[in-house]
Amino acid sequence: MKDRFGRPVNSIRVSVTEDCNLRCFYCHREGEWHRHTKEMSPEEIERILRIARKLDIRKVKFTGGEPLVREDIVEIVERAAKIMDRDVSLTTNGTLLKKYAAQLKQAGLMRVNISFDTMSEEKYERITGLPYLPNVIEGIREAVKFFYPVKLNMVLLRGINDDEIEDMIRFSAETGVILQIIELEAPVEKEQTGFFRKYHLNPKFIEEHLEKIAEKIEYNELHRRRRYIFNFSGKRAEVEIVRPMHNSEFCMNCTRIRLTSDGKLKPCLLRDDNLVDILTPMREGAGDDELLELFKEAIMKREPYWKPER
Repeated sequence: MKDRFGRPVNSIRVSVTEDCNLRCFYCHREGEWHRHTKEMSPEEIERILRIARKLDIRKVKFTGGEPLVREDIVEIVERAAKIMDRDVSLTTNGTLLKKYAAQLKQAGLMRVNISFDTMSEEKYERITGLPYLPNVIEGIREAVKFFYPVKLNMVLLRGINDDEIEDMIRFSAETGVILQIIELEAPVEKEQTGFFRKYHLNPKFIEEHLEKIAEKIEYNELHRRRRYIFNFSGKRAEVEIVRPMHNSEFCMNCTRIRLTSDGKLKPCLLRDDNLVDILTPMREGAGDDELLELFKEAIMKREPYWKPER
């Protein structure tokens, strides 16, 4: 199904919990600014994914919070893998990944993204509030045994990790993973806050450098992100730049809808004023046809957050 702007929707990003075992100071919790405690059961997630599949949505990514703090995450993945035949993936902070990687692979998980902002233990504790960097590195090394691709998500933070880009590329090349350098993002009304102005750094300068040294540039279907492929210290390096702020190309190539952990369809990450509650009607006995119409309603509410300047 396409939205009003002709953008096909072929994937869904499902937050399974708001709970997390870290306290990252920049975390936006998938745009859920208000904490709640109501979570979907594995059966409810499965049913919603079956409805999504009727609209030819064939890819799912599980997020949180931290999805691996849910004791039933393996069951959730297993149920999803029977429905979504193109891609079942998960974004995690990596602290529990060594424990779960083999089980998740067996359940049907295809690939994984791991939050990894720094290689410095001091900076890691400053960012997350906890000294778990060794656990994350163990999780990365375990993940590459079972999944491909493995991507590292590095949120670029001015004055904290912007001096580590070369080290992060080296580590990713050595471990055989793809590095994603992600621009810190915020809705327009928060752009002028002291926090955003202090830590935001436009990664365009990194793109310009990588364009000069890349042997090959590929394009990711989602958001039409560029992936730069080059030789780094004798190893193949792959780096993607995720630059969402004031980027109309990013928005016009978005093919994803979101589902919050309390069961609301979320047409856009940066907006909370157009959510569609699908869980409450489900719990009140709504049939599949009614739930399908709620999905269609949410898709038709989608519109590019950043629009081309005129």
